[in-house]
Amino acid sequence: MFVYSVKSSKLKLIALVAVVIAAVAALLFLTQRNKPALGGALRLAAATAQERAAFLSQFGWEAGEDPLEVSEVIIPAEFDETYMKYNEIQKAQNMDLSLCAGKRVKRWTYEIRNYPGYEGKPGVVQANLLIDKGVVVGGDICSLELGGFLHGFDFPRQAAVVTTAAATTAAMAGTTG
Repeated sequence: MFVYSVKSSKLKLIALVAVVIAAVAALLFLTQRNKPALGGALRLAAATAQERAAFLSQFGWEAGEDPLEVSEVIIPAEFDETYMKYNEIQKAQNMDLSLCAGKRVKRWTYEIRNYPGYEGKPGVVQANLLIDKGVVVGGDICSLELGGFLHGFDFPRQAAVVTTAAATTAAMAGTTG
């Protein structure tokens, strides 16, 4: 028979290592929760047309090849209520426009062709990508209809109104330069 004794200080060290490993595993699990359904890390590169198409497709969107509009937007240094609500949508998708406060970014707008319930209605649903130095820093999917919708990039399980597109469009139109 073989007997091995362990001092209580070694048991405490082993318990501490186990707790640290469990905490790291939990942190990894929580940070991977909001990744796209296709798995892997969220691709934010958007310097080229192919990268912008790949960005939208990782969420399941089929977009037009050419942008409907490319414009410059100034993210305000201080957010009003509309921008605060819009930034809440950004934070929910692991982006934060407050990191770009006071900066000029480009807004690339694309037609979305496969929004549930809007197939065959060209030009009604659009994707807006806010891009700084070739990287997506924010954006949305929105409807141009009266009383339409606006939400983050995730493909909807069902159509739901998060906020009106008119309010955000008005706020962002006022900051173009």
